[in-house]
Parts: sequence; structure tokens; C-alpha cells
Amino acid sequence: MAQQYPGGYGGFEEDTRPGIDAARLWAGGVATAVIAALVAVVGLLIARGIFEVPVLAPKGDGIWGKASTPTYAIAAAVVALLATGLMHLLSVATPAPGQFFGWIMVLVTAIAVVLPLTLTVDLSAKIATAAINLVIGLVIAIVVSSMAANARTVHRKKRSRREPPPPTRQWPEPPTTYYDR
Repeated sequence: MAQQYPGGYGGFEEDTRPGIDAARLWAGGVATAVIAALVAVVGLLIARGIFEVPVLAPKGDGIWGKASTPTYAIAAAVVALLATGLMHLLSVATPAPGQFFGWIMVLVTAIAVVLPLTLTVDLSAKIATAAINLVIGLVIAIVVSSMAANARTVHRKKRSRREPPPPTRQWPEPPTTYYDR
């Protein structure tokens, strides 16, 4: 939206479209990726270590499983970076990026929760995996949304610098008659 002086004189014109500080957004995205990876590791440690549920690994593989814990953590980090990219795209291309991002994240998280429930493994492994996916999805959605809100900016472009017309007519000499009360 452009703001102008009244009367159509350009004085200066501001472009006040909201934008996003890409450096801050992506720095937050990297931090979110680290958080998502750590949430995945903590979730797997709780499921395997405390509840002895063989999430992503056969029962005999121990608390860390085979290579699935690092793979799961890396996948969570990649999803966080993809969510950051999605938020960046939505922020520059859509009128209400927060609403679109929220809906997309709810649906992607729902898929990540329902998918393990369709596998042919123990019910406890299904539920644990679904719960971990739910927490990872919620953490990514909440953190990316809040850091994107903090990275939003308003771009201000100054255009031609013409002087606006004077507010009133200017007289060359002061008035000649003064009135007293």
C-alpha cells in the first residue's frame, strides 16, 4: 500500500508491504532443525529406554537401535528445514502465510501420526511412533510460526522527493492592520 501527501503530490511514497528477513528466518530454521532432531532422539530414548517399546528397531537392538535413531533425527531436522522453506515461500507469495502454514502443518502432522498406525508391528510401537511424530510436528509448527512472526518486516521504499504544496497561501508582506480587543 502506498501512502502519499493529500492532493496527489508524491512527496515521498512508501511501499508498506510486509516482507520477511530471510537471514533471521533461515537462522531460526536451522535452530528449529536442531530442536526437531533432539526431540526425535528424546522421544526414542523415552520410548525405548523407559517404556521398552521397540520403536524403529527390533527389540534386541537396545536403547539406541541400529542406524534408525540418527536417521529419524536427521529426517526430523530435514522436515524442519522444509517447513522453514515453506514458510518463506508462503510469506512472500500469499496474503495470510500463517493460516496456510498452520493448515499445511496440521495435515502433514496428521499424516505422520496416522501412517505408523497402519504398519504391521506391535500396537505399542505404533502408538509410540505416532506420539513421537505428533510431538515433532507440533514443535516444528509452533517454533517455525513464532520465529517467522519475529522475522517479518515492513519494507519502506522512498521514491521521488518532490516538495508538497504549501498548506496555505503565502503572502509576500505581513498584514497592515492589527486589531486589538
